[in-house]
Amino acid sequence: MAMPNPAAGAAPEDMVKQFREFLLTYNKVSEMCFDACIHDFKTRKINDKETGCTNFCMDKYLKMTQRISQRFAEHQVNQNEAQLGPLAAKQNT
Repeated sequence: MAMPNPAAGAAPEDMVKQFREFLLTYNKVSEMCFDACIHDFKTRKINDKETGCTNFCMDKYLKMTQRISQRFAEHQVNQNEAQLGPLAAKQNT
């Protein structure tokens, strides 16, 4: 999971807030994947099944987050076009 790249000139408080949000999300996903994938506490080693499960869990979460962001951006474009549609029609008359 890559750390967000703060915009140039961002205030230090904003950078701290972004980093805090990143860490909270990272911890939440780590805990979720750990709970879903790690069940055997008899050995210190992580077995191949657990490794595969955690990799799949993290990959699925990242793809889901990316897809949600993409759909949100598409929705925002549609909303903007819907709001600008009547304005464009007024300008053409």
